[in-house]
Amino acid sequence: MRFQILILILILILCVSSDGYRILGLFPFNAKSHFMMYGELMKGLAKKGHQVDVISPFPLKKPPPNYTDIVFYPPVTPGLVNNLTYHDMKLYTSGTPVAFVANVAGNQLCTGMGNPEVLKFLKNPPSDPPYDVVITEIFGGHCFLAVGANWNIPVIAASSAALYPWMHGMIANPENLAFVTNNLMNFVEKLDFSTRLYNLLSAFFNKVYFNYLTTPQDDIIRKYLGKNSLGVREAEANVAMILTNSHFSLNGVKPMTPALIEVGGLHIQDDSPELTEELKKWLDESKNGVVYFTFGSMVKFESFPKNVIDVFYKSLGKIAPTRVLMKIVNKEELPEGLPKNVKTLPWIPQLNVLKHPNVKVFITHGGLMGTQESIHCGKPMIGIPLFADQFTNIDLYVVKGIAVKLDIDNINEKDLDSALKTVLRNPSYRKAAKRVSATFRDRSMSPVNTATFWIEYIIRNGKDSLRSSAMNLTWWQVQLLDVYGFLLLCLLILLYLIYFFVRQVTTMIFFENEKMDILKKSR
Repeated sequence: MRFQILILILILILCVSSDGYRILGLFPFNAKSHFMMYGELMKGLAKKGHQVDVISPFPLKKPPPNYTDIVFYPPVTPGLVNNLTYHDMKLYTSGTPVAFVANVAGNQLCTGMGNPEVLKFLKNPPSDPPYDVVITEIFGGHCFLAVGANWNIPVIAASSAALYPWMHGMIANPENLAFVTNNLMNFVEKLDFSTRLYNLLSAFFNKVYFNYLTTPQDDIIRKYLGKNSLGVREAEANVAMILTNSHFSLNGVKPMTPALIEVGGLHIQDDSPELTEELKKWLDESKNGVVYFTFGSMVKFESFPKNVIDVFYKSLGKIAPTRVLMKIVNKEELPEGLPKNVKTLPWIPQLNVLKHPNVKVFITHGGLMGTQESIHCGKPMIGIPLFADQFTNIDLYVVKGIAVKLDIDNINEKDLDSALKTVLRNPSYRKAAKRVSATFRDRSMSPVNTATFWIEYIIRNGKDSLRSSAMNLTWWQVQLLDVYGFLLLCLLILLYLIYFFVRQVTTMIFFENEKMDILKKSR
């Protein structure tokens, strides 16, 4: 009897496992904030019974069943985890964001393909069973999109932010520049003529500049993957689908190709780290409320100029007995004068802190992952953007009435006092945050289940199953410039014919009148 039960269990396991696919996740960028989304995506696929292999700089300490960190991707780019100083941040952001993305997070990142372990894997992938799909990040290192084409399997791209200007063309997604600002400029709800003009020129420049800077990836691809591999632009056009960390409830309603799947907030899972007993006790005892303050997983607040830190010390001290929970990696690097109502920790289980009922306000740099968690929990924000899409994010939240925006380069005690007073005491911010939270969470499927369904859809139906026919047209055909040009030509010809006809008629009338005048005079 026991033997028969064992056989039955084995048969059931085999039946379940036979329905799963083998999926490779390729996420080489050395930024933990990006991997938060991708790690949760791959864990979600593994929990659904798929065999998931991952190449990244962030192997999991306790991977779930079916999840394997198959190769460690070497950190060829600077590690951006709790080590970005104020000085370095200003240095990185002194030029255009495109230059950093294309060169550091792009070309430099792609050279890691030459790592012996990585190269060995890419040239000799597992064949028992083979991979069904490759999922990889699109940010700067688009060279990795060529991997799937070499193995003749679909490639699914993922973006940890709303699409940057150079990403739309991969799937012929309409950019909607007439009423949607590209995410490399400040968000504007209603675009007047000058803003639409700037929006168009900004998007065009960033696309052209990114494509120009990343052309060396052609040589990198062919050096490591073979001379017959797709170039970087061809690899981009080979993408079957894009998963993007956006949602219409936040980013607005706009037309999209079916190949763009919005999974905003995918990283927000119920299995987030729990509060420690000490931190839970501290939060529970904070009856006058808590302000939670962090500048994310990259930037060290303690490295900011002393005059900036002094502004925070003075303003945060004034809101006592309201308490402040602040993420500080190295407390000993802070200048003296930390207010007594401020508690610092080197690491904070952010989602569960934001869920706590005593937490009233989130002071944030505007990173998309953290602000989505705040919105999920219905907490208003004070946004102090530092770089990249953080400005767009905070501008968007200001328009929705769930945030107040401050400028880090001109921050002063008066403005921070006012922001704290407004968001803590004005109930409209809490009400708006609850309303936006409800719409953000109101979905037919969770983000991870949505992503899983469409990934399985691509595997079942092929890489072209969501492909837009616009991918077969040139940009000027997509914009109907040839049609408009033809219609304009027809209009000009018609106007000329009308002009010619009217001229001929008026000339005939003129000559007839002259002829009649001559006849009258001759009589």
